[in-house]
Parts: sequence; structure tokens; C-alpha cells
Amino acid sequence: MLIKPAISVKGSISLPGDKSISHRAAMIASIAEGDSLIENFSDGEDCASTLRCLRQLGLEIEQIGNKVTVHGVGKTGFGKPSAPLDCGNSGTTMRLLAGLLAGQKFDSVLTGDESLRERPMNRIIEPLRKMGANITSENGRAPLAIGAVDGLQAVEHESPVASAQVKSCILLAGMLAEGQTVVRESVTTRDHTERMLQGFGADIRSAVLNSKTITTISGTSTLTARDVRVPADISAAAFFLIGAACLPGSDLFISDVGINPTRRAILKLLDGCGVDIEITDDRRSLDEPYANVRVKGGELARSPILEGARVAEMIDEIPILAILGTQIEGGLEVRSAKELRVKETDRIAAIVENLRRMKADVEEFDDGFRVGGSQLFGAEIDSFGDHRIVMAFTIAGLLAKGETNINNAECADISFPRFFETLESVVQR
Repeated sequence: MLIKPAISVKGSISLPGDKSISHRAAMIASIAEGDSLIENFSDGEDCASTLRCLRQLGLEIEQIGNKVTVHGVGKTGFGKPSAPLDCGNSGTTMRLLAGLLAGQKFDSVLTGDESLRERPMNRIIEPLRKMGANITSENGRAPLAIGAVDGLQAVEHESPVASAQVKSCILLAGMLAEGQTVVRESVTTRDHTERMLQGFGADIRSAVLNSKTITTISGTSTLTARDVRVPADISAAAFFLIGAACLPGSDLFISDVGINPTRRAILKLLDGCGVDIEITDDRRSLDEPYANVRVKGGELARSPILEGARVAEMIDEIPILAILGTQIEGGLEVRSAKELRVKETDRIAAIVENLRRMKADVEEFDDGFRVGGSQLFGAEIDSFGDHRIVMAFTIAGLLAKGETNINNAECADISFPRFFETLESVVQR
């Protein structure tokens, strides 16, 4: 994809449904009793992988555009799949489905593409085994072979890794366990699973005690079908918000953006950098808040440092925040982000490599990077097969002098199939 510099970003856009929420809505609806209608379901390849796997488990699912109807079968209504469940590139699909399958009375196998088969899975394997699950793998990587069991036992788990996927996996397994399953987090991660489960009727509760978030779910929980509207994905919105913020004269309106408190740190960060940003018309669907967001381009005033809990809150936004850092006089430093090394690619290495190609001032650390305020220059960009790297460096191309060429740009389809079309509709040249 060839990217040419832009003057500004102006207009109104709507974005795909939130990927994280779409995954969870489909899975939780599948173990509910009755039929659930999910509106604005993400049309990315990752969420298509979730629907495909659920169909292999015997679910009847109808889809017309971004409306998905799931005919739930209850907690134990899945059927034995006749072949391995292919999760594609989706870590969320694999880790959350592992939780649902760990307590079933049939064998199953979870696999995925080459990238997904390299991602760490011991973080879910170990706690699930403590619950009595029968899971085998090679070196803690997929494929995951999940054996039939008669039931699971509740556990109390404190995750050493700040991961909403790990937390969600254990909570979903807790639906099939005897007793009360407890997950403790030192760093609070996104809570879409908890909100969705509660909305479908689960006996689940969260509280903060001694600076830790403690979530408890009862194995006696049963779910009842609900209709869900999925908000627009704030992680997708971040690319457009930052593109507009960095181009003076920009004025961009994005409708129905998810503003979950565990995800809206990007909005607070932009406000802290002096960006003119306005949030209006706050609404909710199954306790998931969403609103309209408007951003205007102008001078970026302050330089943030990202570390600890702030990194966990914005882990998906780090690639585009690196581009923001090049446009701030003091730059941007990201630390405590080693988790980026085991995403779809090594995102720290990918960010640093491509910023260097664009002549940015950048330094790499084991757990992050530092980028200084820099004039970017068009370059040949390696996507590393990562959708967020593609989208981040597309925005970088708008800010650069000269043309930027991004290879394998079609991998943006993993989360946002119409990304380039949507961007082109508001770019002014």
C-alpha cells in the first residue's frame, strides 16, 4: 500500500465493532440459554475465527452483515468437533475457548496459524490444570490438546502477567467449576468479560481490596440470552484520533466509540498532551459505555511517559502511540511493556525497525523503547504480518515527507477490513 502525505483529516466516520467485545459476546451467547442478537459485530478476521470455531462445536449462528444471531446451547451443550479448531491469528479466540472447553466431556484441539502457534500458552495451561483440566501442548505453545473431564474445581488465581485474556479464560472455566473461582489482579485489565457475563445473568462480582482487583464467579451460574450492541473499537479509533491530533487543521468526528473505563486511557493521554478532544452522548449496552468522540488537530503540548499500569491499559495502542511520540518535542518513552514481544509479532522490534527506516530518533530497550520528536521521511515499511503495525505506520506515512510503501498491508483485515477505505474518506491532501 502506497501512502502519501496528508494536510489534515476532516469529516465523520463510523468504525467496526470492538474486537474484544465481539469475541466475548459470541462466546458468552453460545453458552447462554436462548437466542442472542449481536449488532455491530466486528467484521475482522479474528472474530470470524471465533464464529467458525463455535460452529464447529455445533452452534447454529446466523450472520447478515454485522448482525449475528447466536442460538445458545447452555454451558454443556457444545458438541465434539470433528477436526481441530482453527483459531487463525486470534489469541483471544484460543485462550478464551480453552477456558470454555477445559471442563467439557469430550476431547478437542485448538490450533492456529504460524504466528499464533508461537505465542505463549502456559499462562492459561497452568491455571486450567490446577482446576483439573487435561491439557497437553509442546513447549507451552499451540496446538493445545484438551482432554475430556468430568468437571473442574474452583481455584484462586493471581496472574503474574497483566492479561485480560488469561483472566477471561479462568472466569469462563469457572462457569464449569464446582465452587467459587477467584482471580486477583495487581494491575486491573480490561473488564469486558465481567460486564458481559453479568449482563447475561452470571453470579459474578468484582471488588478492589489492598490495591488488587478481585473477581469471583460461581460455578452454579447460568446464562440467559441477551441482545447486545457492540460499540466501535476504541483501539481502531486510536489510529484516526492520533492522525487527526498530529495534523493541524484537522476536525474528525467518530460515532459510538467504546469508552470502557479500562480502555479509555488513550483518551486521557491525548487530553494530557493538549489535544482538543470532546466526548458527547454517553450511552450503554449491557453496561458497556460508548459515546461520540471529536478531535481537532493542533499543537501537542506535553510529553508522556508510559509504564506499569498505563502500559497494560493501552497495550494495543502502543504502536500508534509510538507515532504520536515522533510529533511531540519531548518524544515518548514506553517501559514495562515486555508483553509486546509476544504479540502477533515482536512489536517492540517492529516499531523500532520501522521508525529507524523513517529516520526517527529511537532507542530500543528490553521492555520498551524511547522515541524523540522527529521529522519522519517516507520509507519502505515491513508490516511483519501485524495488523496494528500496518495501521500505525500508515498514519506515520500521512505525517512523513515523501511517499511510504507498506508491504503485506492486507493483514490489516485481521481487525479492520475497511481501514484504508475509511481513512481515505477523511484524508485531505
